[in-house]
Amino acid sequence: MHAVATAYLGNGKRVLLGLLFSEYLVLYLAVLYFFALLPFTPGLASWENLGNILSNLLPMLVVAIGQTFVLITGGIDLSVTAIIALASVVGASVMSDAQGLLAGQPGAAPLGMLAMLGVGWILGCLNGASVTRLKMPPFMVTLTTMMFFSGFAIWLTKSQNITGLPATFTVIGKSTGLALGVTAALGLAAHLCLSRSLLGRWLYAVGHNPKAAEISGVPVGRVILLAYLISGTSAAVASILYTGRLETGSPVLGQRILLDVIGATVIGGTSLYGGKGKVMWTVFGVFFIVLIDNSLNLLNLSYFSIMIVKGHVILLAALIDSLRRKISQVP
Repeated sequence: MHAVATAYLGNGKRVLLGLLFSEYLVLYLAVLYFFALLPFTPGLASWENLGNILSNLLPMLVVAIGQTFVLITGGIDLSVTAIIALASVVGASVMSDAQGLLAGQPGAAPLGMLAMLGVGWILGCLNGASVTRLKMPPFMVTLTTMMFFSGFAIWLTKSQNITGLPATFTVIGKSTGLALGVTAALGLAAHLCLSRSLLGRWLYAVGHNPKAAEISGVPVGRVILLAYLISGTSAAVASILYTGRLETGSPVLGQRILLDVIGATVIGGTSLYGGKGKVMWTVFGVFFIVLIDNSLNLLNLSYFSIMIVKGHVILLAALIDSLRRKISQVP
């Protein structure tokens, strides 16, 4: 009898460990959460609400994909919300019909988007160069960048939104199909980069052990710089989607999503310690965070209550990440 009980306990432990290390753990939790709240949340499964979930998921996923690259190297990028806001006002300042530099010109929309991508590229380069050339901690670099450029975006516009954006630009954010196409293309490119390219292998090597990677011939500084460039450019693409959907260049755009972006990436399974992460995991994490946000809003909970719930979920994800790391290190 004792042997049978021990066998059951052993099987149960193996099942729990299997779930803990499963690539689909967050997806399982998201599906379980959805069906658990379904009886108590009117409209959760309606087509209109599912469309809202998708439209909210897409731009956040774009930012989180860039964050995944940085976290894999063992760094972090806190400046993504500042990039979103600054890119929004810079792009709007170029193409606005009311006050833009190219107001009414045929090339206003494409040049405005290029300006937005340029903002992401420049700030990503600034972050990466500060981390690699100046040997500054990623947390302090990107925190400072976030504070300075968030304030700079507000100073540029005197806290005023920029309206009158051309329809050729706003259609990108307002059309779920176009936004889905942009996000899917970026996600596929990121997946192929991480799983099939030399850069992907280098990113994981740097995250596991930068000193060993450098001895093995990996250009560590260049790899880290590229990770921050990808993150900054991804934030700029997300800014295009957010700005197009709102039809407004806003100096505070994306201000509240930093916790969601980092939390979703970690919830999905990308390690805060570096060396581990996948685009598909980030998709699961973003879906879970957006689903929680959507369902709690449908329940008419306050913003602060929603933040408390999401904070607990993100803390649990960080604890699971730490537990996975400790278990995997046991000989």
